[in-house]
Amino acid sequence: MSKMKYLITCALMAVCLGLSAAERINVNQADAATLAAEITGIGPARAEAIVAYREAHGPFQSVDDLLLVQGIGEATLNKNRERLTASTR
Repeated sequence: MSKMKYLITCALMAVCLGLSAAERINVNQADAATLAAEITGIGPARAEAIVAYREAHGPFQSVDDLLLVQGIGEATLNKNRERLTASTR
């Protein structure tokens, strides 16, 4: 691969990684409608359960804490893990 092609490939990869990080859904800030629309396998009722859990117990410390919400299992979490964040900022 030529040096130019290599540099272009690296630049495109960096842009794609940046876009991926920007598209993360923050489970500590998103409302139920956003959670239901953006998380694969989560419908309106489960999204409401996530918000209710968060309001009752405080912010999630990690995306793994979603397993504490009744009805959310490992399979659902693993399908979405890369798109989620539990940032408290």
